[in-house]
Amino acid sequence: MSRSGADLALLLLGGFRTLVDRASSELARRGFPDVRPVHDFAMRAVAAGADDVTRLSQHLSVSRQAAAKTVAVLQERGYVIRETDPLDGRRKRLQVTALGFDVLRQGEQIFDELRDNWARQIGADGLKRLEEQLAALIGTPAIRFDTPGWLARDLGESE
Repeated sequence: MSRSGADLALLLLGGFRTLVDRASSELARRGFPDVRPVHDFAMRAVAAGADDVTRLSQHLSVSRQAAAKTVAVLQERGYVIRETDPLDGRRKRLQVTALGFDVLRQGEQIFDELRDNWARQIGADGLKRLEEQLAALIGTPAIRFDTPGWLARDLGESE
Protein backbone atom coordinates (compact mmCIF):
# COMPACT_ATOMS: atom_id res chain seq x y z
CA MET A 1 0.00 0.00 0.00
CA SER A 2 1.36 3.38 -0.97
CA ARG A 3 1.28 6.12 1.68
CA SER A 4 1.22 9.87 1.23
CA GLY A 5 3.64 12.42 2.61
CA ALA A 6 0.97 13.40 5.12
CA ASP A 7 0.77 9.77 6.26
CA LEU A 8 4.53 9.79 6.86
CA ALA A 9 4.31 12.98 8.90
CA LEU A 10 1.49 11.50 10.98
CA LEU A 11 3.43 8.28 11.56
CA LEU A 12 6.46 10.25 12.76
CA LEU A 13 4.31 12.46 14.95
CA GLY A 14 2.50 9.38 16.25
CA GLY A 15 5.82 7.77 17.18
CA PHE A 16 6.87 10.90 19.05
CA ARG A 17 3.51 11.21 20.77
CA THR A 18 3.45 7.54 21.75
CA LEU A 19 6.89 7.74 23.35
CA VAL A 20 6.14 11.02 25.15
CA ASP A 21 2.74 9.86 26.42
CA ARG A 22 4.20 6.59 27.70
CA ALA A 23 7.12 8.39 29.32
CA SER A 24 4.76 10.87 31.00
CA SER A 25 2.61 8.02 32.30
CA GLU A 26 5.65 6.20 33.66
CA LEU A 27 6.99 9.37 35.29
CA ALA A 28 3.59 9.79 36.95
CA ARG A 29 3.73 6.18 38.16
CA ARG A 30 7.18 6.90 39.62
CA GLY A 31 5.86 9.83 41.62
CA PHE A 32 6.04 12.76 39.19
CA PRO A 33 2.46 13.20 37.92
CA ASP A 34 2.94 16.92 37.35
CA VAL A 35 5.77 16.81 34.78
CA ARG A 36 4.93 17.78 31.20
CA PRO A 37 7.15 17.62 28.11
CA VAL A 38 7.65 21.39 28.11
CA HIS A 39 8.96 21.14 31.67
CA ASP A 40 11.67 18.76 30.47
CA PHE A 41 12.64 21.12 27.64
CA ALA A 42 12.74 24.06 30.04
CA MET A 43 14.84 22.29 32.69
CA ARG A 44 17.29 21.11 30.04
CA ALA A 45 17.57 24.65 28.70
CA VAL A 46 18.20 26.05 32.19
CA ALA A 47 20.82 23.38 32.85
CA ALA A 48 22.46 24.29 29.53
CA GLY A 49 22.78 27.96 30.50
CA ALA A 50 19.42 29.66 29.89
CA ASP A 51 19.56 30.95 33.45
CA ASP A 52 16.96 33.72 33.33
CA VAL A 53 13.46 34.09 31.93
CA THR A 54 14.58 36.13 28.93
CA ARG A 55 17.22 33.60 27.89
CA LEU A 56 14.81 30.74 28.52
CA SER A 57 12.12 32.35 26.35
CA GLN A 58 14.67 32.76 23.55
CA HIS A 59 15.96 29.21 23.96
CA LEU A 60 12.45 27.74 23.82
CA SER A 61 11.12 30.19 21.20
CA VAL A 62 8.21 31.18 23.42
CA SER A 63 7.12 34.54 24.74
CA ARG A 64 8.74 35.89 27.88
CA GLN A 65 5.33 35.57 29.55
CA ALA A 66 5.08 31.87 28.62
CA ALA A 67 8.61 31.24 29.89
CA ALA A 68 7.83 33.06 33.15
CA LYS A 69 4.69 30.97 33.60
CA THR A 70 6.65 27.76 33.03
CA VAL A 71 9.34 28.89 35.48
CA ALA A 72 6.69 29.69 38.09
CA VAL A 73 5.26 26.17 37.74
CA LEU A 74 8.70 24.56 37.90
CA GLN A 75 9.65 26.67 40.91
CA GLU A 76 6.39 25.87 42.71
CA ARG A 77 6.99 22.15 42.17
CA GLY A 78 10.59 22.34 43.35
CA TYR A 79 12.26 21.58 40.01
CA VAL A 80 14.03 24.95 39.64
CA ILE A 81 15.01 27.74 41.98
CA ARG A 82 15.75 31.44 41.50
CA GLU A 83 18.81 32.69 43.29
CA THR A 84 20.42 36.08 43.43
CA ASP A 85 23.34 36.26 41.02
CA PRO A 86 26.52 36.62 43.10
CA LEU A 87 27.96 38.97 40.45
CA ASP A 88 24.84 41.16 40.12
CA GLY A 89 22.50 41.40 43.10
CA ARG A 90 19.71 42.78 40.90
CA ARG A 91 19.64 39.67 38.73
CA LYS A 92 17.90 36.40 39.62
CA ARG A 93 19.46 33.26 38.15
CA LEU A 94 17.55 30.07 37.44
CA GLN A 95 19.02 26.75 38.50
CA VAL A 96 17.72 23.21 38.23
CA THR A 97 17.37 21.62 41.66
CA ALA A 98 18.44 18.12 42.67
CA LEU A 99 14.79 17.09 42.32
CA GLY A 100 14.71 18.57 38.82
CA PHE A 101 17.84 16.65 37.83
CA ASP A 102 16.27 13.50 39.30
CA VAL A 103 13.24 13.99 37.04
CA LEU A 104 15.51 14.49 34.02
CA ARG A 105 17.54 11.36 34.83
CA GLN A 106 14.44 9.27 35.37
CA GLY A 107 12.96 10.58 32.12
CA GLU A 108 16.11 9.56 30.25
CA GLN A 109 15.95 6.12 31.85
CA ILE A 110 12.30 5.74 30.86
CA PHE A 111 13.04 6.70 27.26
CA ASP A 112 15.83 4.11 27.22
CA GLU A 113 13.35 1.51 28.47
CA LEU A 114 10.82 2.52 25.82
CA ARG A 115 13.52 2.28 23.16
CA ASP A 116 14.38 -1.22 24.43
CA ASN A 117 10.68 -2.16 24.11
CA TRP A 118 10.67 -1.00 20.50
CA ALA A 119 13.85 -3.00 19.87
CA ARG A 120 12.09 -6.11 21.19
CA GLN A 121 9.08 -5.41 18.96
CA ILE A 122 10.90 -4.83 15.66
CA GLY A 123 14.32 -6.28 16.47
CA ALA A 124 17.50 -4.49 17.50
CA ASP A 125 18.75 -4.40 13.91
CA GLY A 126 15.44 -3.03 12.66
CA LEU A 127 15.45 -0.26 15.26
CA LYS A 128 19.09 0.59 14.55
CA ARG A 129 18.30 0.83 10.84
CA LEU A 130 15.25 3.00 11.52
CA GLU A 131 17.31 5.35 13.69
CA GLU A 132 20.07 5.56 11.07
CA GLN A 133 17.56 6.29 8.32
CA LEU A 134 15.80 8.96 10.36
CA ALA A 135 19.14 10.56 11.23
CA ALA A 136 20.06 10.60 7.54
CA LEU A 137 16.75 12.25 6.64
CA ILE A 138 16.47 14.67 9.55
CA GLY A 139 20.11 15.55 10.18
CA THR A 140 21.88 16.36 13.40
CA PRO A 141 20.73 17.47 15.84
CA ALA A 142 17.41 15.80 15.23
CA ILE A 143 15.56 18.22 17.51
CA ARG A 144 16.20 21.64 18.94
CA PHE A 145 15.22 23.14 22.26
CA ASP A 146 12.82 25.51 20.49
CA THR A 147 10.43 22.62 19.87
CA PRO A 148 8.08 23.70 22.70
CA GLY A 149 7.64 27.07 21.02
CA TRP A 150 6.99 25.42 17.68
CA LEU A 151 4.48 23.04 19.24
CA ALA A 152 2.80 25.80 21.23
CA ARG A 153 2.35 27.96 18.14
CA ASP A 154 0.91 25.09 16.18
CA LEU A 155 -1.15 23.43 18.90
CA GLY A 156 -2.23 26.49 20.86
CA GLU A 157 -0.65 25.24 24.11
CA SER A 158 1.67 27.24 26.34
CA GLU A 159 2.40 24.92 29.26
